Amino acid sequence: MRTYSTKQRWMLALVPPLVAAFVRLLGMTWRVRDVNAPQTPVGHTIGGPSVFAFWHCSLLACAYRFRGQGIAILISQSFDGELIARVVEQLGFVAVRGSSSRGGVGGLKAMADAYAEGRICAFTADGPKGPARVAKAGPVQLAKLTSAPWIGCFHAQPDRAWSMRSWDRFMVPKPFARITFSWPQHLSVTESASAEELLQQVQRRMDDAVAMTEVGR
Repeated sequence: MRTYSTKQRWMLALVPPLVAAFVRLLGMTWRVRDVNAPQTPVGHTIGGPSVFAFWHCSLLACAYRFRGQGIAILISQSFDGELIARVVEQLGFVAVRGSSSRGGVGGLKAMADAYAEGRICAFTADGPKGPARVAKAGPVQLAKLTSAPWIGCFHAQPDRAWSMRSWDRFMVPKPFARITFSWPQHLSVTESASAEELLQQVQRRMDDAVAMTEVGR
């Protein structure tokens, strides 16, 4: 059991409920549109079990739109990760702790358990520390481990947002922003494809997702 300083305990007690309330209030003003590849539905309407990837910078918009659905999301075991985990849990997600750098095996096993329970499993593909918009292996590893038939990729891009001075340029959509969610075609996961090949395809799909949000802007 990890121990926290007095300051950290206060932050963990106060910050998550305040941020969750802020996300709910701000999110009520946002407008959403979807841009879909042919025969590709909006991800959360498919249900589970499924594997999805998105960029860390769009986490806030995703947290509001997909709240209350019991989606499992892999989050770092760092203190910042603990803050994020408690926020998303208040928004109705299942926070699975682990990453490619810390607790990766345990986190992946817990995500596999969530998949087996029929949950949508989501990864911030470039998290928790980047480089920004460079895909990591988590979604591919889970798909291989669970024999998932496909991986879904998507991006959420607000037309107006505050951009934080963080490694990912984290986006906070402004009040009354219009957020475009893009859904490129799902990536088929075959037994013959190597993990490296699949990771390269995830990167291409994620790049496609970003490009799709520019359509009609």
